[in-house]
Amino acid sequence: MFFNKKKDDVIEQIIKNNNDQSYWANVNRQFKKNRLAVWSLRVFFVILFIALTADFLANEKPIVCKIDNQVSFPIFKQYAVDLGITNWEKEFVIKKWSEHDYQFAIFPLIPYSPTTMDKYNRQYVGPFDKQRNIKSFRWRHLMGTDELGRDVTSGMIHGARIAVSVGVIAMAIASFIGIFIGSLAGYFGDNRLKVSIIRLLLNSISIIFAVFYGFITRAYAIGVASKEGGMLGELLKSVLIFLGIMVLANVLASILKKTPFFSRKITIPVDILIMRFIEVLNSIPTLLLILSIVAITKPSIINVMVIIGLVGWTGIARFIRAELLRVRSLEYIEAAQAMGFSEARIIFRHAIPNALTPVLIAIAFGVASAILTEAFLSFLGIGVDVAEDVTW
Repeated sequence: MFFNKKKDDVIEQIIKNNNDQSYWANVNRQFKKNRLAVWSLRVFFVILFIALTADFLANEKPIVCKIDNQVSFPIFKQYAVDLGITNWEKEFVIKKWSEHDYQFAIFPLIPYSPTTMDKYNRQYVGPFDKQRNIKSFRWRHLMGTDELGRDVTSGMIHGARIAVSVGVIAMAIASFIGIFIGSLAGYFGDNRLKVSIIRLLLNSISIIFAVFYGFITRAYAIGVASKEGGMLGELLKSVLIFLGIMVLANVLASILKKTPFFSRKITIPVDILIMRFIEVLNSIPTLLLILSIVAITKPSIINVMVIIGLVGWTGIARFIRAELLRVRSLEYIEAAQAMGFSEARIIFRHAIPNALTPVLIAIAFGVASAILTEAFLSFLGIGVDVAEDVTW
């Protein structure tokens, strides 16, 4: 029994040592040695927390209240109203939240929404100026007001949510596209991707039908949805139609490639095709391309995120392509190929995780770039609308 326990301890220590020597464990150790990077990550987490809890930090609605012996949670109900699940009662629409007779109420730290207009403190009242009609200190405008009497602190808190949302979600879209396309170009190059004749033929034909039925025939529906704020849902339907047609084509190709003639394989220069496409896309000024797309859609936060993500993936693709050109010739990739692993497993399980270091840096800078792009679009009046900033 003693020896079995000793053996279990040795095995556990070996497993622990192996985990400590893994790639991400080494990355974690190196990251913790950089105190500036650690504190930067902590500051980002604070900003992320403010963005996620903006409605509970700055809002004219109470977090919880009791009116006419009924306890309600107005902020949570607002989420349900925005989703179309329920509607506000008449008394909450007619009267302002500050005018109700509460039996008790717990308000957020900043009792103002970004759209709340204080008619007594308009025209840029400063934080240390005399503020009129203020019940107590907690009702003061801690950072002053703008020309319409809107609280600056509340605007900055809710603005953090918009900025983080645009930056993170837009770069998530760009990262998915860029990593996928760039990994194909870097891993296969110009002479490693061999495709059967029937698969190439059916995919070439089906992609025309997929684009036609997925996007061209649905252009009107997407345009109408963009004006009503539902572009993301219609765009998702188009993508599903596109993917469905392509999947059917590949299933049919898998059946027909059993024929000797159709089973012959040809080499596709995927690297040069992708790189030429990226060069063509980069030859168009990014801001001009974004302005052109935004001009035909309704300005909304969802549309802005999708558009920035769809045009911002080229840099990420080039970074991961360059890394995979190096990684694909290393010993562990050759060992995985010799063991008979599929190309998909080698790419997603072994190659991409070890090529993400420069990509993560590009993504970090891309988040800041996406936020600046959204701010520029809003400054021109074609980005996110002010009213939508606070209701999203």
